[in-house]
Amino acid sequence: MSQFILHKENTRGHADHGWLNAHHSFSFANYYNPERMHFGVLRVLNDDLIDGGMGFGTHPHDNMEIITIPLAGAIAHKDSMGNSAVIKSGEIQVMSAGTGVSHSEFNALADKQLNLLQIWLFPNKKNVTPRYDQQSLDVEAMHNNFQQILSPSADDAGVWIQQDAWFSLGKFDEGFETEYKIKKAGNGVYAFVISGEVTINGQTLSKRDGLGIWDTDSISFKANTADAEVLLMDVPMELN
Repeated sequence: MSQFILHKENTRGHADHGWLNAHHSFSFANYYNPERMHFGVLRVLNDDLIDGGMGFGTHPHDNMEIITIPLAGAIAHKDSMGNSAVIKSGEIQVMSAGTGVSHSEFNALADKQLNLLQIWLFPNKKNVTPRYDQQSLDVEAMHNNFQQILSPSADDAGVWIQQDAWFSLGKFDEGFETEYKIKKAGNGVYAFVISGEVTINGQTLSKRDGLGIWDTDSISFKANTADAEVLLMDVPMELN
């Protein structure tokens, strides 16, 4: 029998710093919930709204895979590896922090709010050489399809990370149905609804709801509204 955990949008941790309005699906910073520490190797899922020109000053990370997906607006990124880049909506950024990296992240626009998802995964290899990448997403390929945007392999679609994880992103027409097959035995899937309403394995989910499913090899999916957009995170359930 498959198992699941449901995280409704209004049960997430919340921090309003004025310039930053953050929602945390898992324990982060001042939000601590011992029942919401991680889903397998998925450690952080933050949904941040950042005011124009504001952001996070230089700060360090190590031994973490950090994925950033702007949903609206653009991020100005600088890091200790010498990278300086702008990541826009329709793109994905990844850093393998490895032995250690410092970076800053700011809203690249002075007059527009930035909305981003930042996701941290525990790596399956520690103390690797830090690495940076960003790619444009194939938005057309996401129509009525869970398009792969991240994997463990540099030769596969999307960016790659130091973990047996696969991310897929799709935008769906009302009534569209499909099945998603989990990529690796021992993995589970955490589904995050970016917009719209969907039904996954019989559970009806609305905007910003999360559903974790494990002990299964596939999940059923149906879009209930025309604006349904969903991120699937297919991750190992056991910590390395």
